Amino acid sequence: MNLLKTLASISSMTLLSRILGFVRDMMMARIFGAGMANEAFVIAYRLPNLLRRMFAEGAFSQAFVPIFSEYKSRRGHEETKLLVDHVTTLLAIILFVITLVGIVAAPVLVFVTAPGFVANQEKFNLTVELLRITSPYIFFISLVSVAAGILNTYNKYWVSAFAPVLLNLCFIGAMLWLVPYFKQPIMALAWAVFLGGFIQLAFQIPFLKKIGMLPRWRFSLKDEGVWRVLKQMGPAIFGVSISQISLVINTIFASFMVLGSVSWLFYADRLMEIPAGLLGVAISTILLTSLSKYHAESNAEEYSRILDWGLRLTMMLTLPAALSLGLIAVPLLSTFFQGGAFLAHDVLMTRNALVGYSIGLIGMLLVKVLAPAFYARQDIRTPVKVGIITLVATQMMNLIFISWLKYEGQPQHAGLALAIGLGACINSGILYYLLRKRGIFQPEPGWLKFSIKLLIALLALGLVLWFGMGAEQQWLTTGGWPRVLHLSGLVVAGMVVYFAVLAVLGFRLGDFSRRSAD
Repeated sequence: MNLLKTLASISSMTLLSRILGFVRDMMMARIFGAGMANEAFVIAYRLPNLLRRMFAEGAFSQAFVPIFSEYKSRRGHEETKLLVDHVTTLLAIILFVITLVGIVAAPVLVFVTAPGFVANQEKFNLTVELLRITSPYIFFISLVSVAAGILNTYNKYWVSAFAPVLLNLCFIGAMLWLVPYFKQPIMALAWAVFLGGFIQLAFQIPFLKKIGMLPRWRFSLKDEGVWRVLKQMGPAIFGVSISQISLVINTIFASFMVLGSVSWLFYADRLMEIPAGLLGVAISTILLTSLSKYHAESNAEEYSRILDWGLRLTMMLTLPAALSLGLIAVPLLSTFFQGGAFLAHDVLMTRNALVGYSIGLIGMLLVKVLAPAFYARQDIRTPVKVGIITLVATQMMNLIFISWLKYEGQPQHAGLALAIGLGACINSGILYYLLRKRGIFQPEPGWLKFSIKLLIALLALGLVLWFGMGAEQQWLTTGGWPRVLHLSGLVVAGMVVYFAVLAVLGFRLGDFSRRSAD
């Protein structure tokens, strides 16, 4: 399996999803702006997403994929299928209970995660109503993640990468056709979440059936593999919960800030999700399955080489994205979101959050590379311990930044974004140190030359963006196609200059081509 080709395949599917996601977000910004209804939906959608990351994409994937990969490599098809049946049945039961709790206890969940909403009873009640509709998404999307873990181990990466496209189509369709039929138009988005989760799960069923891994209802707690997965999930849930707790705390802080703070953070996060999704999700998915295979084969040398490949590729693609998000935040935000209910003031406030996020983007993406190096070895405790340190550091920075910005009379929500970004850098730094200290990772030769060449290309990119952007004010007052064409030219010029400089300095695409065991 060619890892670079696989990465390109996943990224292309993710790009399609991100494009549709941006169409979705542009429509949301223009229809709902940064007001009460949008903030209520952001909270109602965020809670199922947090639980999804904890129980499926986070804890379950980290615990299940390495063990499933081991079964596939060392045991027969029947034992592997039995593991899938038993684990999926147990997880489905747990998820069903969690979904019911989400529906019944919606008022309590909103009170805990967004206590600032209590002061506005209409806003609080709307959030509760939306959460009750979106809660079943936890059940659907978590099983989608189970299917993705199985399919990815069989190198069917594109299926799970394409699934989010269906969710975004549901959002767009709801805003185009369902909004007029609801007394509260924002309800259309909640039903889009519900339907999107169901459709994504249904989409993956034929592919599971084709490889003979479509789960059957078989409940058993006597399966040794089930207990191994559960044993790994314990610390994994705790570890993933740490990062999610950080997000919940940030939401609590934001709910007490001026109206719009939750939405400004949301739209900044959406823009940051473009590079995070295109590269982070793809490379994390590939590395977890590839590293799990090499660990099962006791191939430490290739294990380290794959990590080195991931780190270099991440640095080369993430650093220019982070620089671009920070430098041309206003051009990006004004072009994509400004208009309708989303005003110039909202652009500037969202810019403050986006700059904070961009500072930590490299840390966020490096965690996607470094953490799988521990998960593949079925070592979940180490990332948990690092996560605790990160949580404490992030909340200390939150208090410092919020207090300082309040003293300076500046928007406080930017401090939340900056703390998350810097916390991710601390997280990735500690993980890297531990991989080196334990001898798991040995860098390949040439890192110094590689870093110098990157810095030169980044300097060239920064100069092009800075001088090509012009005054920020013109982006807030110019509308329509002139703004779109200016941004398009700026982005294309930046990409051409960056990769042209790298090419002149000796970078070749073939240098990043690497194969992994099938």
